[in-house]
Amino acid sequence: MELTDLLSLEKWKEFEEEITRRSGLDANVFGIDGVRITDYKNWANRLCPAIKATDKGQSYICAVAHMNLATQAKQSHASLIEECDAGLVKIIVPVFVKDEFLGAVGACGMLLDEGEVDPFLINMTTGINEAEIEKLASDIGRIPREKAQSVLAYVETELFEIISEYNKK
Repeated sequence: MELTDLLSLEKWKEFEEEITRRSGLDANVFGIDGVRITDYKNWANRLCPAIKATDKGQSYICAVAHMNLATQAKQSHASLIEECDAGLVKIIVPVFVKDEFLGAVGACGMLLDEGEVDPFLINMTTGINEAEIEKLASDIGRIPREKAQSVLAYVETELFEIISEYNKK
């Protein structure tokens, strides 16, 4: 079974767009391989595209954060709110039909109220100059933990409805 058995790619994209509209976060639906299933992209800040534009940033910050957190969510069958190594919030909601893991819905790209960007780690990983990192990070939005929790709850509720509709077929 795959995510596209639950919804078409267009409907998954609409879901991503709605998450972004409600939260300002960059929302993505990932298959079990950790790869996004749609072409939807709406950056929540200017720093993330700079990080992802480098091979090491994509591989050692973004992909590692997603795979580690998605694995935690898969193993625990529970959603989570954490930070990536760059210091930005990452929300992960696992998608299960019965006990079969199909992937995850994620949202990221802002700072939790108590969070901060880690220019040193980003520089050491990507080679981007720390002054440039700080410039790109200067206008990153903040999301209170309670708002992040409400985004997570929205995603869980929508996934419950999607899976319930599938199970009725």
